[in-house]
Amino acid sequence: MNVRTKQIIYIPNGSIDKIITQLKHNNNNITKLDSYILRLFGSPQHGWIDLNSTDLTKADFLFAISHAKAAKCNITLIPGETTVMFLKQLSRQLHLKDDKLQMFYRRYAYEPEGILVPNTYSVPMGIDAKSLVLLLLHESDIQMKRLSYKLLGHYNQKQWVRYLIIASIIQKEAMPGQQMSLVSSVIHNRLKRHMPLQMDGALNYGIYSHKIITPQRIKTDHTSYNTYLHVGLPKYPICNVGVNAITAAVFSAKTSYLYFVTAKNGKFFFSCNFSTHIHNIKNATK
Repeated sequence: MNVRTKQIIYIPNGSIDKIITQLKHNNNNITKLDSYILRLFGSPQHGWIDLNSTDLTKADFLFAISHAKAAKCNITLIPGETTVMFLKQLSRQLHLKDDKLQMFYRRYAYEPEGILVPNTYSVPMGIDAKSLVLLLLHESDIQMKRLSYKLLGHYNQKQWVRYLIIASIIQKEAMPGQQMSLVSSVIHNRLKRHMPLQMDGALNYGIYSHKIITPQRIKTDHTSYNTYLHVGLPKYPICNVGVNAITAAVFSAKTSYLYFVTAKNGKFFFSCNFSTHIHNIKNATK
């Protein structure tokens, strides 16, 4: 007798008798006698598993629930997205509670922002909030350290986070390419001169990830992310950053630029003095 089933099924954690009861409840043509066959195949997996078929012989079905691979789904973090918004995305995609994801991230992350690596992750279906956060942090930590050794030859967490802060501003201000390295040079040059960075992208932190920065926002936001009010770098990264932005933060272009403005067509204008910058602003807004 064949077993007609969904391709992806959930196997509860517990004894074989409990699993058999669950499978019977789901109308999988399973009886208590099948528990003896299941024991011969070994301990069944638990969680969501992919059977790769919806029509199996009973023997193949019982073998599959002991040996099939876990069912997985892909989640993608794009460069420039903030962690709070990414976790909100995951709560919808994976049907998890957002407040739990945020809580576990705050509990286990060594920085409140910027330490997840933008990437596509394959995660088991049915994963719980705590396990998901720990998985993302673990995978990101491995990749971050690997990149640090590649770019710097060593890993120092405090130094690395400083580069991540710079990279996160670059990520918000520029597209990948030469302009990232040039924007990085402006940041480094301003820091050396103890000039405020005065960059709008730094205010696109947390829940403000996709918000347009207004003059009112600049006046009223008193966090360290407001680089108009505070000299130096923000206390934490603004967002999660890609390899291009980190590379630009570490190896900035060697320039004397102190200013830049972006035109409506996306073109960047860099300058070394304020008078030229004012002229560029007028040209960029035409």
